[in-house]
Amino acid sequence: MMTFNKPAFGDRNLHFLIGDALLLLITPLTALFLRVDQDCLADQYRLGLLAYTMLSLLVKLSVFKWAGLYSRLWRYATMSDMLAIVRGVALSTFLLFVVNLDVSSFTNRNWQLHLPRLLPILDGIVTGIVVVAPRMLKRFLYSTRPGNASKADANGKSSVAQRVIVVGAGDAGVSVVRLLQQRRNEFRVPVAFVDDDTAKYGMRLHGIPVRGRLTDIPRLVTEFKVDEVIIAMPSAPGSKIREIVNMCEAAGVPSRNLPRLEDIVSGDITANALREVEIDDLLRREPIQTDMQAVVGFLAGRRVLVTGSGGSIGSELCRQILRCQPREIILLGHGENSVFDISCELDRRVEGLQNLPRGRKPILRRCIADIRDAERLCTVFKSFQPEVIFHAAAHKHVPLMEENPCEAVSNNIFGTGNLLAAADAAGVERFVMISTDKAVNPSSVMGATKRVAEMLVHNAALRTGRYYVAVRFGNVLGSRGSVVPLFRRQIAMGGPVTVTHPEMKRFFMTIPEAVQLVLQASVLGRGGEVFMLDMGEPVKVLDLARDMIRLSGLEPNRDIQIQFTGCRPGEKLVEELFIEGEDYQRTHHAKVFVVPGANVTHETLDAGLMDLTAAMKRADDAELIQTLKRLVPQFVVPT
Repeated sequence: MMTFNKPAFGDRNLHFLIGDALLLLITPLTALFLRVDQDCLADQYRLGLLAYTMLSLLVKLSVFKWAGLYSRLWRYATMSDMLAIVRGVALSTFLLFVVNLDVSSFTNRNWQLHLPRLLPILDGIVTGIVVVAPRMLKRFLYSTRPGNASKADANGKSSVAQRVIVVGAGDAGVSVVRLLQQRRNEFRVPVAFVDDDTAKYGMRLHGIPVRGRLTDIPRLVTEFKVDEVIIAMPSAPGSKIREIVNMCEAAGVPSRNLPRLEDIVSGDITANALREVEIDDLLRREPIQTDMQAVVGFLAGRRVLVTGSGGSIGSELCRQILRCQPREIILLGHGENSVFDISCELDRRVEGLQNLPRGRKPILRRCIADIRDAERLCTVFKSFQPEVIFHAAAHKHVPLMEENPCEAVSNNIFGTGNLLAAADAAGVERFVMISTDKAVNPSSVMGATKRVAEMLVHNAALRTGRYYVAVRFGNVLGSRGSVVPLFRRQIAMGGPVTVTHPEMKRFFMTIPEAVQLVLQASVLGRGGEVFMLDMGEPVKVLDLARDMIRLSGLEPNRDIQIQFTGCRPGEKLVEELFIEGEDYQRTHHAKVFVVPGANVTHETLDAGLMDLTAAMKRADDAELIQTLKRLVPQFVVPT
């Protein structure tokens, strides 16, 4: 088998080695000329100059090799490469100065070799110039080399280079332009920056001018005949990204949303890489921030149990609770794989808490249990003695629960009841149940069961006098049951993206927002309340689908088709936040409403639960739904 040995200086830099050797032969003469003018060729300097030249060539090339000057790609030269040259020149100059100082003091007495003592300093200055110049020339020629107007792609077809505007003249924008200039086979040529920082107007970055503000994009698209806009603003909020995308759509050009700055700088992307659509990009409002100080003070040092801990909400609850440094986190779930996954993640996070001694690090308990098994729950509560419970386990899929109402009632209602009974018996201080905006004037079995679960929490709080509350919020972007993962898969497959109805609207929030609200409710509640987040205006699911397609760098109904499939059983066109007749008030948190509790008597609730139990035993879905209707008069039973 034939092998090849790598040259000592590298094939690509051999010309730099040869060039440096030739130039370094004349730098001492040039330095001497600068010092003594025309006398540099006088007899008194010849022998000393020859000896110094040979010595300096050996020293400089050796030091330059040590400094790595012959193992770099100078077409991509950066400041670190310039610093390597400075280090090499400075070190070689220092060594030659010391040697020349000692040799001069000896030779001046014996051999009469008269060389100026400052010669190495002048030689170092000249050396720096002749070493930097060819390398910067290569960098300049490469960066300004015009791209071909037409290139052949992998299939041999001609492809005209696209003219690109880069939005954002910061670090990310400069990184994008550098990548595009280096990778000319990407068929994109940057022609202008736009940025709202007026101090950058008229400036050039990597030879590309800053031509105006973000609002100038439509004008610049026409003026420069732009084919595409690249958004390089990793710190911009989703509302700003959406505004730019809309301007590009109005101007008739596609837009691309580049990855985060960390990904660009780390070199983990290519110039045509698309950032995966961030959840915050899809919110048509700014993400809500919650003051977690009170939550941290409350949960620190306590035993906290999370049901449904392997789910989207439950796992995020565990992550944020861990930051509060509880004494124990009890991970309770029915799915062993999901519980295992979150427990492994939390184990790594616990090990990373270097500032805490081992005895004070949170302890993780794993518990596989079904909340419908009352005896199992009592055993778990007796063993672990939780002080705070966050109840996230539930069946949430609306169409599936329409087809399986007994399962919805069994899990969402009786499972919650079992948890409340076990919590009461174990003396649990606080209980926070996660509900949904679909419990407001419900049109689905899922929504009706969650409304009854709210009633159970309210009555348990009245009966025990403890801080038991429920929290309602809208659709959670990015959760396993949301439309976002579905849309992502459909976009990745090339479409179509399916939307049930063009007028379908939903309230949306992110998983961290939802979890922060839940945690906030644990300290806001006094018992029996239902909390609701002010989520702004509802968003059309159609607009969400369009946003995801555009933020993926594609165009709706051109690159990806949108297909309407019709409303599914139990779905409403528009979700609601408030139930008529309930007294909603604002809390001290500007975005959180509170209602005193569910308007239902203990006797009515107990009678309804007995009827539900009987209907479940007979597997009578019709009777089950009618019983839910009696318990929740606002329930609009599908016809």
